[in-house]
Amino acid sequence: MNIAKLMKQAEKMQAKMLEVQEELAKKTVEATSGGGMVKAVASGDGMIVSIKIDPQVVSANDIEMLEDLVVAAVNTALENVKSLVTEEMKKVTGGIGIPGFM
Repeated sequence: MNIAKLMKQAEKMQAKMLEVQEELAKKTVEATSGGGMVKAVASGDGMIVSIKIDPQVVSANDIEMLEDLVVAAVNTALENVKSLVTEEMKKVTGGIGIPGFM
């Protein structure tokens, strides 16, 4: 195999991966908990964009439940981001796992 050709292919893949990462940062995923009472939205780069809480679930007597619902929604949103990143990177790499890309 021609090493120059291999290096050129690697450069193209790297450029495409950077392009995909930029596009992922523009996408969002969401997750809910408590039957939709808490919604977390995360961007494709793994940042939490927003959290919405239905006023019905807010109770001074049960802060712990609300905290649990927020944690559950955020964790699910972040798992959804990982899935999104994995799927998009598979398109670029042809299914080859690249360390450091979730």
